[in-house]
Amino acid sequence: MSALLVFSPAIIWGILFTWSYRKEPRQFKNAIFFLLMLIFAFGACAIYTNDIGIVLLLGIAIPFAPIITVGFLLVNAWIVIRREGFSLPNVLPALFALAIVAWIIGIPVGIGISHSRVVISLSALLLVLGLWFFFSFVALLVYSWFYRRLPRKRRFDYIIIHGAGLKGEEPTPLLRGRIDKALELWSAQGCSAILVPSGGQGSDEVISEAEAMSRYMLRLGVPREAILTEDQSTTTMENLVFAKNLLDARQATPYRCAFVTSDYHVFRTALYASHVGLKGDGVGSRTAAYYFPTAFIREFIAITKEHWMPYVILTIMWATSLLAPYFGQLLRVFQASQ
Repeated sequence: MSALLVFSPAIIWGILFTWSYRKEPRQFKNAIFFLLMLIFAFGACAIYTNDIGIVLLLGIAIPFAPIITVGFLLVNAWIVIRREGFSLPNVLPALFALAIVAWIIGIPVGIGISHSRVVISLSALLLVLGLWFFFSFVALLVYSWFYRRLPRKRRFDYIIIHGAGLKGEEPTPLLRGRIDKALELWSAQGCSAILVPSGGQGSDEVISEAEAMSRYMLRLGVPREAILTEDQSTTTMENLVFAKNLLDARQATPYRCAFVTSDYHVFRTALYASHVGLKGDGVGSRTAAYYFPTAFIREFIAITKEHWMPYVILTIMWATSLLAPYFGQLLRVFQASQ
């Protein structure tokens, strides 16, 4: 079998990914193209080299991956709750694990209990929706990792720092990590950019997050004229929209930004920035390893809420296949009555 034939699917997905990436790196579909390229490239290597080891690895990994994932998520939820306390965001890994178990067990059990066409068809829908859900999760996880590690050799005119909550009037450790990362980037390019701390005042906060960040940077020796505060935003999207309004009013010529946030939050921030028309790159500060799964699941849910169309399309296709025989019967009855 020729190499071109074996690798052609991977090449096609690679071309699509390259075209989409060059057009705009901050797109959700890039994650889908990227993972499909990797899957087909991996499969092509296994076929072309006739490597039985790769086939055995896949044969072992596929059935055990869900079990390992569920176990990991449950342990992670226990660690997060123990360290951070009980809350809905902190139990997300456990809920995610339970959803996987329900999906794996529920479909065959449902088919086994009832052999009706509707139940089997509904199980098929849940199977397809679940496969897309987990595929898109892995795609986003892989691509966001790839995106965070792209070289950032450009010089930035502005460095936007996203707020992350306060402890009294002081930044939390998570927020300090973001500020320190921004200052590292700022120093690396000769302290030439304007730092834009972005974050409003929450109902339980004494001052705005932007003000707390400004005070922290001033104590570290950052000159006042190098700081431009945005203190009205309450969400990631508002961080970017309100910061853009400030920067557009300040500078009429084109400019480039860095969006500094926690590593798990980088891709969604970059995605939103592309939506509002801000040119730039996401830069991530390190998050504690135990907290990353919880935070990333939250990010995935937020992105999925905006990219719901595949679920609608799959459901419409399912409904069409389910109703097609009935439409056929109606058509035959109508034709017979003529």
